[in-house]
Amino acid sequence: MALYIVPTPIGNLGDITRRAAEMLSRVDFVIAEDTRRTRKLLSHLGIGKRIVSHYRPKEETQADRIVAMLKKQDGALVSDSGTPGISDPGFTLVRKAIAAGIAVIPLPGPTAFVPALVASGIDPRRFLFLGFPPRHRGERRRFLKTLSPLPYTLVLYESPQRLGSLLQDAFAVLGDRDFALAREISKKHERIVRSRLGSRQAALQEETLLGEMVVVIAGSPGCAQAEEAPLLENTDDLYDFFRQRFGMGKNALKKILMKKRAKSGPGHER
Repeated sequence: MALYIVPTPIGNLGDITRRAAEMLSRVDFVIAEDTRRTRKLLSHLGIGKRIVSHYRPKEETQADRIVAMLKKQDGALVSDSGTPGISDPGFTLVRKAIAAGIAVIPLPGPTAFVPALVASGIDPRRFLFLGFPPRHRGERRRFLKTLSPLPYTLVLYESPQRLGSLLQDAFAVLGDRDFALAREISKKHERIVRSRLGSRQAALQEETLLGEMVVVIAGSPGCAQAEEAPLLENTDDLYDFFRQRFGMGKNALKKILMKKRAKSGPGHER
């Protein structure tokens, strides 16, 4: 018996994969964040299936009951939209299923932050997905401060009601960086706005903010390119470089240099 993780469309129903639809029709039951929304999706696909509720406030107790069912039957975990477990219920159930020896089989499919990231125009090669940031300003600013020195692109979800506060705090803490806002991905009013945090108000002035937002913010510009280390011969510069970058003292560095020179031998090219 197995637990299948089945992504569902985040907007356009045409985004569901053939394999996802086939799996939803094959399993014995479907595990849903919101049974009403999942029932509409299954009806659209022409699938009649038992639906078991699994929502955040009761994840822990519901997961135990669902794991007991999975020991005898196959189940498919879905969320209201996108990939289960990504800022949606699912992690607790997956962890308990693994602990119980149940096979967990993920299907690839829709999720909001990936298309937002790759279309943002901000470096997608190294990024941190952070889900929803803290709601309260003080906690949110402390959260952003821990991210401030990192070179990675930051990807967050946010609601229309708190978007302005998030961008204001991001500008105050992170400085004037490139950012992109993706809203209603794959839906009728899909839109991506690209600007700078310092120009956020002008960029969003005429925008209608709907649904959940994906916010992409560039990483720390100070870490974009690593400083080149001085040559081994320039010991004074090396001491300064390693002390500033890695907190390494002179004695530790001397040992490294002695080992390096011993291996190289006299006249050996570096």
